[in-house]
Amino acid sequence: MSQKPGALNLDNIQGDILSGLPKKTQTYFFFQITDVKLFKIQLSHFIPQIETTSQVLKDRKAIEDHKKKGNKTLLKIVGVNIAFSHKGFVMLNIDDTTLTSTEPSFKQGQQQTAQKLGDKGAGNPFVPDWEPEFLQDIHAVILISGDSHTTVDEKLDEVKKNFGIGGNQQNPASIKEVTTIRGDVRPGEESGHEHFGFLDGISNPAVIGFDKNPNPGPKPVRAGVLVTGHDGDPNTSPRPTWAVDGSYLTFRYLFQQVPEFNKFLADNPVPLPGLTPKEGSELLGARLVGRWKSGAPIDLSPFQDDPELAQDPQRVNNFRFQAEGTFQKICPFAAHVRKTNPRADLEDFHNLSIENRRIARRGVQFGPELTNDEIASNKTAHARGLLFVCYSTSIEQGFAFIQESWANAASFPPQASQAGVSAGLDPIIGQGNRTMVGTDPNTPTANLSFPDFVIPRGGEFFFSPSIQGLKEMSATA
Repeated sequence: MSQKPGALNLDNIQGDILSGLPKKTQTYFFFQITDVKLFKIQLSHFIPQIETTSQVLKDRKAIEDHKKKGNKTLLKIVGVNIAFSHKGFVMLNIDDTTLTSTEPSFKQGQQQTAQKLGDKGAGNPFVPDWEPEFLQDIHAVILISGDSHTTVDEKLDEVKKNFGIGGNQQNPASIKEVTTIRGDVRPGEESGHEHFGFLDGISNPAVIGFDKNPNPGPKPVRAGVLVTGHDGDPNTSPRPTWAVDGSYLTFRYLFQQVPEFNKFLADNPVPLPGLTPKEGSELLGARLVGRWKSGAPIDLSPFQDDPELAQDPQRVNNFRFQAEGTFQKICPFAAHVRKTNPRADLEDFHNLSIENRRIARRGVQFGPELTNDEIASNKTAHARGLLFVCYSTSIEQGFAFIQESWANAASFPPQASQAGVSAGLDPIIGQGNRTMVGTDPNTPTANLSFPDFVIPRGGEFFFSPSIQGLKEMSATA
């Protein structure tokens, strides 16, 4: 039985997909299913705890009202979602052919596709250089978001009890924990910024039929780019009802070399006349990322930061690289935001739509702030980075394509070859021969080599089913 595309049912779509679960902290609980029959019974009891998109919108309204009343404390809020890997569906005896037929990465799992993504590793067969927990089979992940560690830990305890962890013969466990990872929004003025210091999550796609009056910027996408079974879903074959209103969830455990990144900027300031070495280093960082740390795009403010622009939702995403068709004085071809969302590079100069490449990025930072010793030594001593999560209706056309064919491809965007240069890799997430051109606007063909700043240490591909889908899954024999 299949469902025809139609209006979005916000009571059926898990809350992290379209809106993002509100959070100051978030915990990812990865597990294996050990007792299929019991798990399905316990899953049926768990489903009412799952936060839907409708509930997320209510939570966001409650947070807004709480702030308007002048409250300085955080509103107690918690949200729970769940997603399954292909191995999880196999374990549950659920035929997920509708999810695997056009998505080999989902079927193989991320460990098997890590070499294609550029992750470091060795051996034949290839084994990625990952944390050992992620070299195990992972069947599913439960993500819990909330206002505080206390709130999230309480909910995690409830979830574990629901699935029998720590129980007895009357309430046995149906799952086994693989690993649990906690992430936190950074404190104070760094809230919203990733660990290198740049404002993050600015340019997620607006969704037609969901986002009302989106701000100027990239074209809104059809709902099917993010939610299965709707207009824009690249899988044109009808999906069964349990696979409608879901989304693929890509998880990446990304470690960031922050002291080393800062030292690299300090050692390689852009030598523009009138700039101090510190200002030249800040400009280099902006040209690597494509935005200043404030979030202001260098396409609009190329040589100095503009915090006022960064805070203006009408302008902060309203740029297209239109002036840089065959040169990169304003923004390097390989800058991170240009590599991962090339805008005019494809849409205008080559008349190619990039709608199917758009992804909804979620996730959260993990690890402590830099210590004085790390700052003094310029060496990472404590694990920190990004728990990267994104949603889309195709891993192949979305995340995997962006990483493999854009970020890791020295020849992308095609404007670079027209300018007679090889753009190089994305300096933030690109994997391979890590060089790029364009960091010095006065010598745009000069190559700059750089070490690894972001190191993948684990990950998996999941599918986040709808509420109805979860009910159907729990009811199967």
